[in-house]
Amino acid sequence: MASNKVIMVAEKPSIALSIASVLSHGQMSTRKASTDVHEFEGMFLGFHVHFKVTSVIGHVFSVDFPEKYQNWTTTDPLDLFQAPIQKTEANPKAHIRRHLSQEARGYGNLVLWLDCDREGENICFEVMDCIGNSNETRRRIYRARFSSVTEKDILKAMDNLVEPNKDEALAVDARQEIDLKVGVAFTRFQTSFFQGKYGNLDSRVISYGPCQTPTLGFCVQRYLQINTFKPEKFWAVRPYIMQKGYELQLEWERNKLFDYDVAVMFQKLVMEDGILEVTEIVEKQESKSRPSGLNTVNLLKVASSALGFGPQMAMQVAERLYTQGFISYPRTESTAYPSSFDFRGTLGAQVNNPTWGSYVQRLLADGYQKPRSGTDVGDHPPVTPLRSATEDMLGNDAWRLYEYICTHFIGTVSPDCKYVRTKVEFSIGGEFFHCVGHRVLVKGFTSIMPWLAVTEKNLPQFTKGEKIEVSQVDLHEGMTSPTDYLSESELISLMEKNGIGTDASISVHINNICERNYVQVLAGRKLGPTALGITLIRGYQCIDPDLCLPDIRSFIEQQITLVAKGQADHFRVVQHVLQQFRQKYSYFVKQIENMDALFEAQFSPLADSGRVLSKCGKCLRYMKHISTQPSRLYCNTCEEVYYLPQKGSIKLYKELTCPLDNFELLIFSMPGPDGKSFPLCPYCYNSPPFEGIDTLFGAVKSGPSSQLGKGAGMPCFLCPHPTCRHSLIAQGVCACPECSGTLVLDPVSAPKWRLCCNMCNFLVLLPEGAHQISTTRERCPECDSTILEVDFNKKTTPLENGETLYTGCILCDELLHSLVEMKYGRSFFKRMGGRGRGRGSRRGGYRGRGRGTGKKVDPKMSFRDF
Repeated sequence: MASNKVIMVAEKPSIALSIASVLSHGQMSTRKASTDVHEFEGMFLGFHVHFKVTSVIGHVFSVDFPEKYQNWTTTDPLDLFQAPIQKTEANPKAHIRRHLSQEARGYGNLVLWLDCDREGENICFEVMDCIGNSNETRRRIYRARFSSVTEKDILKAMDNLVEPNKDEALAVDARQEIDLKVGVAFTRFQTSFFQGKYGNLDSRVISYGPCQTPTLGFCVQRYLQINTFKPEKFWAVRPYIMQKGYELQLEWERNKLFDYDVAVMFQKLVMEDGILEVTEIVEKQESKSRPSGLNTVNLLKVASSALGFGPQMAMQVAERLYTQGFISYPRTESTAYPSSFDFRGTLGAQVNNPTWGSYVQRLLADGYQKPRSGTDVGDHPPVTPLRSATEDMLGNDAWRLYEYICTHFIGTVSPDCKYVRTKVEFSIGGEFFHCVGHRVLVKGFTSIMPWLAVTEKNLPQFTKGEKIEVSQVDLHEGMTSPTDYLSESELISLMEKNGIGTDASISVHINNICERNYVQVLAGRKLGPTALGITLIRGYQCIDPDLCLPDIRSFIEQQITLVAKGQADHFRVVQHVLQQFRQKYSYFVKQIENMDALFEAQFSPLADSGRVLSKCGKCLRYMKHISTQPSRLYCNTCEEVYYLPQKGSIKLYKELTCPLDNFELLIFSMPGPDGKSFPLCPYCYNSPPFEGIDTLFGAVKSGPSSQLGKGAGMPCFLCPHPTCRHSLIAQGVCACPECSGTLVLDPVSAPKWRLCCNMCNFLVLLPEGAHQISTTRERCPECDSTILEVDFNKKTTPLENGETLYTGCILCDELLHSLVEMKYGRSFFKRMGGRGRGRGSRRGGYRGRGRGTGKKVDPKMSFRDF
């Protein structure tokens, strides 16, 4: 019966495994599917049931526009504010939707184990949508709330199941729709307008984002403060004394003066008097408070300022530590621990740690302190260690972050640091000076967090009324200096203070402005804005400052929070915000010349950029290749831009032309010795001539496909043209054994001829020393692969009687098969030149069954086993 079956869905496979392991006591069966499925018997709400535990991989769906709104040329960006949106599978190849639907059949109870934040709540409803709730199966739906994947937390969540929160899910829907429509509308207009005019814009997409742009605004604001800063000279009187073997420099109560003559006057007064009198000695016991609990924002700040991790990397490492069960959920805004928190148990898990175990033992023996009261936002407890680990277990980066999380937690339950502060005040010539000393009484939490320790400074013994001779009086000269560029840590603080982003998205927004080349990460993880970033913000400021100020985003977040609390209607909030931005967009378009004037002063016109490369198929005039990102061709006669693949080299392909449009073909080569090369037609690449061809090679893709600019299209090795000799039909040889792609002859790989997969980074090295290798129109009768014609070198030919010409199938022909070698090179699909899998090379590895069949094989199988 369906009521005796329970399906549970987690957010990640590793969490599903942890849940199943705890609830089944390790007595479970596991089978492979889109994500692993664990099954076992157990008790649920007092009944004996059959459990099935599986997972999604983050969001099941992504939000985008329907197909009719995807074309940049035919769609006015203004229409996007009122366009419909649709949810499509975020990762179609994973088939998560089908997986959930199939696995849930016949199961009457659903327990959702998604991360306990708004995003997790939204994924809950995505899972419910995939599984459905038919009349035949009236499912009971439960929500598990947990902060870690420890046995204690999992069992506690099972005993306290609740209902999913629809309002929090709708809040995420609202943010997604607003960010999509506003971001894409402005991004499409800006990118089309500016990249069509200027050649040395070094960004593939001129993007706008309601969170991203104010984040950039903070960096540019600091840059402008630095740039407009005027340094001033200042002077300070610094007397020195010798007291019981100590030489002390005294601090002036006036600090510094900006008038040289006046400063000299005070220096003379002090020198003429020459005798200091001790006027006051104040000793005061002070304390430095232990830290409160660690939340996400403070974790990111420390990771950047102390560990040298960018926020994006820090969150990735923290997520991995969480899914491995070493720390609690790393996305939290709370710094206060709940009253029921088990501090003794959490400390007890660390007593045997070789690094800080002895300190924890003393802390438990002497009595730990209650943490300082922090802020309880009601989401999750602070980030806390759950079990002990060593550097060998985690690796360097993960260990450093884990080490900080542990020492911070131990610090929160350690005593405060106590010290005596002594201030001695002096007078001389009518002026007042002082010195300050510190003597630590109790190190407290600074023993485990030494970077926060109070610096001890011992002072010699003084007596009130004592007279001391001045040994030297200097007049120090200095210059005022501006503050430095914003550090990532400072930027995170500003974003938090101004309501830009959430604990889950702050790292994403900072990463975006770096990837879009709006800022560069400098030494010390400082963020220096680029010329493009500065020009954009100055442009917004001269048209509509609201577009780059945090106020509007902060207001949006407040409205979204009202939706999450059920105090505002989701639809009305979205429509109200979109109407505001629609009006701002219309005004921005009308005033774009103001921003363009700034771009004109900073960047070079498109017509003056680049070098002559190939002929345009329309006007037959030469086009210029602009090599700065985004790489593109520009026809000055037609005033057309044709985007090209990025991060590789482009050259003319023997002055050959495309039979479809008469454009001269180009050869694109990936960097490195194992980089692929392939021909492409600039026009076909930007405007695929055949329906149904996936736009796999986005030259300016960033985020959803709606942000895909001109230049997303089809190289020749995907083209199904039946007669063109450069197409997949002519150059394709056989199926790739690693994926669903086709192995295609690399036309310019001589003398080291090879086949490259048009989908992954699999390579087949063909016989070395051949003068020429080409495809024929013949097909192998056994496997339907294309027959190759090989013209061997006379000196190295393997053929009898010195013959050089040979035809055969590389899969079925014994001779050719023995001469090929397989390896992994750079994959075009890994961001144009990302590292391949690096598994080395091997000879004779698979046997295929014709072009494009994509039959999957075991990499350990031999050529003949396929």
